[in-house]
Amino acid sequence: MSDRFATFAPNLSPETRLPELPEVETVRRGLVPAMEGGVIAHAQINRPDLRWPFPPDMAARLTGSRVLHLRRRSKYILADLDTAETLIIHLGMSGRMTVSGLAEPFVPGEFHHTHAAAQKHDHVILDMASGARVTFNDARRFGAMDMAPTATLDQHRLLAGIGPEPLGNSFDAAYLAARLTGRRVPLKAALLDQRVLAGLGNIYVCEVLFRAGLSPHRLCADLTPDQAAALVPVIRQVLEEAIAAGGSSLRDYRQADGELGYFQHGFQVYGREGQPCATPGCTATITRSVQSGRSSFWCPVCQT
Repeated sequence: MSDRFATFAPNLSPETRLPELPEVETVRRGLVPAMEGGVIAHAQINRPDLRWPFPPDMAARLTGSRVLHLRRRSKYILADLDTAETLIIHLGMSGRMTVSGLAEPFVPGEFHHTHAAAQKHDHVILDMASGARVTFNDARRFGAMDMAPTATLDQHRLLAGIGPEPLGNSFDAAYLAARLTGRRVPLKAALLDQRVLAGLGNIYVCEVLFRAGLSPHRLCADLTPDQAAALVPVIRQVLEEAIAAGGSSLRDYRQADGELGYFQHGFQVYGREGQPCATPGCTATITRSVQSGRSSFWCPVCQT
């Protein structure tokens, strides 16, 4: 890790709520109408750093560039530019990307606001040639932005070694079984390992394991091949439902239009300690335990 990244990294609480794959994907989709294919007419950087210092001459490197493609890798938003560089965006704990002034014609689900006056924590402002404005606001400054050559992006320190995307074709039953077989670590810890699978976080792993009927404390080595294979469609289903609901709005998370996500209203275990299990006929209550400093919520009867 270079000094530029190491010096300003804060100490985050183990229970810090960070956006997971569905939240980041929801924000990415909200940014596409304003950014993808558009030219950044002017980039304004209002401070020297967020979680780490911004890359040198970031405003100049962004100004005049065209966003060829806006994609997501794990919990990062990636804006590929026609300058052969990619802007890497991480929302951190409180970062928000908002869009204003989206040009006509207005399409329901897209965003059309006049530009509000700059707020105290508007650290990066991208004025698009179309008239749209994209603003990165981060009150706690735990987010991050960096730039790297697109051709070698997978070697960037934030992205190197990340596992396959859970909604992608390379994630299947054979892959997951191979990564879990024989490992004497708790199943929850394995699914949270970004080297195994990209983008999964504490909330969605809790929900996945409940639907799969597996205890977060079960060792990977104790899984049968069928149990490992059955996790794949459950992971995809939970993530797809969360994306459709706009993510889960806990603490500071918002969508790109400022609206809340709603998947938290459908939580079956997360945050429901002491409440009845949602499984019909089950009389148990949801239990909370702590694994590696993170809260696990689970049903001791339905999950074995």
